Amino acid sequence: MMLRAGRAFAHNGEAKAAFHLLLVCLVCLQPLSLMASEDVTDDLTALSLEELMEIKVFSVAKKPQKLSETAAAIFVITAEDLRRSGVTSIPEALRMVPGLQVSRLNSNRWAVTSRGFNGRYSNKLLVLIDGRSVYTPLFSGVFWETRDTLLEDIDRIEVIRGPGASLWGANAVNGVINIITKTAKDTQGTLLNGGVGTEEQGFVSFRHGGKMGDKGHWRFYGKYFNRDSTVFPSGEDGFDDWDMFRAGFRADFEPSGKDTLTLSGDIHNGDVGSQFDLTSLVPPYSQTVKVDTLVSGGYLLGRWAHEVSESSDTVFQFFYDRTYRSNIVADTVEETIDLDFQHRFRLLGRHEVSWGIGYRYNRVGLDRLTFQEGKPEDHILSGFVQGEFGLLRDQLGLVLGSKFEQNEFTGFEVQPTAKMIWEVAERNTIWTSVSRAVRTPSFAETGIRQDAGVIEPGEIFPLSPLVLVSFLGNRDFKSEELTAFEFGFRTQPVDRISLDLAGFYNIYDNLRTVEFMAPYVAEGPGLPYIVIPLQAGNKMDGETYGVELAASLSLFDWWVLKGSYTFLQMQLHLDEDSTDAEGVGMAPGRANLTAESAEGDSPHHQVSVRSSMDLPHSLEVDLWLRYVDGLPSQAIPGYASMDVRLGWSPVEGLELSVVGQNLLDPQRTEYIPEAYVPTSALEVQRGVYGKVTWQF
Repeated sequence: MMLRAGRAFAHNGEAKAAFHLLLVCLVCLQPLSLMASEDVTDDLTALSLEELMEIKVFSVAKKPQKLSETAAAIFVITAEDLRRSGVTSIPEALRMVPGLQVSRLNSNRWAVTSRGFNGRYSNKLLVLIDGRSVYTPLFSGVFWETRDTLLEDIDRIEVIRGPGASLWGANAVNGVINIITKTAKDTQGTLLNGGVGTEEQGFVSFRHGGKMGDKGHWRFYGKYFNRDSTVFPSGEDGFDDWDMFRAGFRADFEPSGKDTLTLSGDIHNGDVGSQFDLTSLVPPYSQTVKVDTLVSGGYLLGRWAHEVSESSDTVFQFFYDRTYRSNIVADTVEETIDLDFQHRFRLLGRHEVSWGIGYRYNRVGLDRLTFQEGKPEDHILSGFVQGEFGLLRDQLGLVLGSKFEQNEFTGFEVQPTAKMIWEVAERNTIWTSVSRAVRTPSFAETGIRQDAGVIEPGEIFPLSPLVLVSFLGNRDFKSEELTAFEFGFRTQPVDRISLDLAGFYNIYDNLRTVEFMAPYVAEGPGLPYIVIPLQAGNKMDGETYGVELAASLSLFDWWVLKGSYTFLQMQLHLDEDSTDAEGVGMAPGRANLTAESAEGDSPHHQVSVRSSMDLPHSLEVDLWLRYVDGLPSQAIPGYASMDVRLGWSPVEGLELSVVGQNLLDPQRTEYIPEAYVPTSALEVQRGVYGKVTWQF
């Protein structure tokens, strides 16, 4: 059955209404501005290595602070990194970050995680866009195919490896990704770009920015792309081609020297090719179905920052987010309303205290998927407090803080942290931390009912009955818990070299397992059949440890090398009474669903080297080499990859570029979806595209 709502955006009534809402907001609320906390150096492209270490980041402490002074494993992808890498999506850009594991399942789906536990729905990584959480409460994770923006509007991507829960709350367990866009003031004028290629079959985008009197700026953008399908190992095309339209705006206003305001929003609408393996109680008992998943939605965000005095300020933020997905498996609507207040002030001159309160409402509407009891909705109340104390003439810094949350699944959660940073010498810093973080249950884990597979009659032994394997949510599912120990060292021994080393040791408790329940007989459309229920449990613990290194080397003023190395080791242990469901409904190449699979679903070693050269006559040559270790539980070997970009700017404002991606292999498998994700595994292909960008 083919589900297609039409590619013409204007024919989608829900998306059209959201589009009109955004236009009304843009007209009626023009005098609004973006929060000043995103105060960073305007031009990251001309900075020296020393100046890059002084970039101000926001995500570590919910305030601007120098990267070199943060007690966390943080990596920044700059706007120039995005431009010169040639990437066309945010997940592909995240491959630059040490400590992250990024795998492409097919043309429109990715598995992205930090420090292990990878999967289609990686549930221990919190992702934010301008401080707005895009973590789905339905399955826990991120639908990367719908979380996007105009890449030219991104100022930087701040990536924290390790827990950030003491400030950002539950689910910021193994990391936080904050995608921060440019202010409207920095995007004045007009930008047009477009291109074609073998995999990137066609894309076009525009942006225009203007002023609102003397104190305000605004911008509006739109983008569209069409991407080709990936292939099966045989070379046959998969049904995963897709197209997406997105439009959005941002308005900035500074009514006084003490207030900054912002209003931003966007909408999206598209068709995402999907191929599902479905089960049935009647012949044929399983079949592969090709459908288009219709996706649409949008968000609206507002923020007000007020400077109380030179040593005190407040920030209030709200956002509303709604997404819709429709295919043969289910129709889902997810809605989030979030309110957040923060206050920061000086204490005794040298010290600083931040505190805040928040409220979030999550709701999921489902059709064709069943919840066993109750409504899939959650009210979350939260608060945090954090103190930063300068010691030894500010050469030694101490950070103490905690997040407190009340949710409807596991009740009251406390997530504390203690950090210390020591400037041992000029341009040499050591830091260490210990933190607790939790991953709260998703709606699916606590209440969903979903058929996972069938064993046909006579398959076990002659005359054996039909067996249905069904996954059931567990209302008593507990939060997964992490105690993390981290250390780091940053140094710039000479002007042209910088090194950033981070190490960690993580202890996990109450990790998710899939447990057998007692079988029972059910009546069906034909003969009675046996149901084997599986239920989410918390019968696994474990340890992970590793080292992450990022390095930059400026060989000459016209040639810069950036590299990274990641080592990860995972050791997971099932409880003695666990009935962890080995082999049930597993995809080809998967060892089992949890313990052994999780250990082998993330590579032990990863290496990345990027070279950027500025040549005469406004020519640019960029080379990106990567090595990713194999995934033993999926029987996927390690692979090397190479991307090349050639750029030329014949006149000011005009850029022509050609990009080759995945050039070392005609096609490769990067990841096989989990057994409970009914999506076929496909292989990524080699590709090339050309692009034209014009700014005026």
